[in-house]
Amino acid sequence: MKKIFYSLAAAVVLASCARESEVVLLPAADFETVVDGKDVSLYTLKGGDLTMQVTDFGARVVTLWTPDKNGAYEDIVLGYNNIDTYLNNPGERFLGAVVGPYANRIAKGTYTIGEDVYNFPLNNNGNTLHGGEKGLDMVVWDVTAQTDSSLVLEYLHKDGQEGMPGNLKIVMTYALTSDNEFRVDYLAETDKATHVNISHHSFFNLKGEGNGTILDNILYINASRTTPVDSLLIPTGEVADVTGTPFDFRTPKTIGQDVNADNVQISYGPGYDHNWVLDRKSCCGLELAASVWEPASGRFMEVLTDQPALQFYSGNFFDGSTNGKYGRPLSYRESLALETQLFPDTPNHDNFPSTLLNPGEKYEHTCVYRFSVK
Repeated sequence: MKKIFYSLAAAVVLASCARESEVVLLPAADFETVVDGKDVSLYTLKGGDLTMQVTDFGARVVTLWTPDKNGAYEDIVLGYNNIDTYLNNPGERFLGAVVGPYANRIAKGTYTIGEDVYNFPLNNNGNTLHGGEKGLDMVVWDVTAQTDSSLVLEYLHKDGQEGMPGNLKIVMTYALTSDNEFRVDYLAETDKATHVNISHHSFFNLKGEGNGTILDNILYINASRTTPVDSLLIPTGEVADVTGTPFDFRTPKTIGQDVNADNVQISYGPGYDHNWVLDRKSCCGLELAASVWEPASGRFMEVLTDQPALQFYSGNFFDGSTNGKYGRPLSYRESLALETQLFPDTPNHDNFPSTLLNPGEKYEHTCVYRFSVK
């Protein structure tokens, strides 16, 4: 009996090693450079069945390897295989990055706090997107702690940077857990009233980067309302019921089912690029926001958060003109983003939940991407 037991154990170990050997790490040397006088590096994290590489430039997730239902690994996030492409490719600049200090859009690049009016760079059709021309995705973060499975990154967004008020100190932790979760925790404090809305911007393809469409992925979003937008994707201030519209994902359906529906909001996308108001059971704590299932591989991703909203983007502006890490094009609707957040353009809408952070208060936000197969 002992011989049989040891043989089985050895087989399990060998199978595990074979699967892990499918994970291809990018060379750290290809990410070593200096930006604004600060060294840039590449870090590797492992936890559970996950392996992830992160660069401190924009706190970008560069690779994320997960197994499919047969134990075969693929890298399921979009990215580049060297730092130069991240530095010199503004058309796809948000791949895998942290975005903010105000994620999503601010109408006409302005807001008011009290009697003070603040103006920001207009980097998206006359509006401000993801913190402006040099948001959190375009700076080098300080790595202040590291374990095999986690990384603590810090950044001080200075008063007046990109026009935004307050010295905003941000501490962010990336961690891979034994439960196959990629967890992001944010903490921020300011010395002057400012609006804060930070989010994570990985583009996922559960088939693997460059391996085809997301339109056959089955998506669930725990939300009965959205915040409709105008033609420039700025919220109108309305909060609308999704019932009977292409935006109802409360019953899981393929992304492709309604992505080209005859609907004015879909035409603005074009496709899905909207904010869902989550049906939370309480004000606080982690709750399920969304899930995606890719039937061929069996990969299943759940998104949990303590935030009130989620931006779902269906890869509408990728056109295949840029190649990813493995030489395959980053093509139209071959990736999706699920960004946990507060509402877009909240500073200009009194009926939206406040994003104002005052001195002595803490901005806290957790997002968890949990991976399994089914």
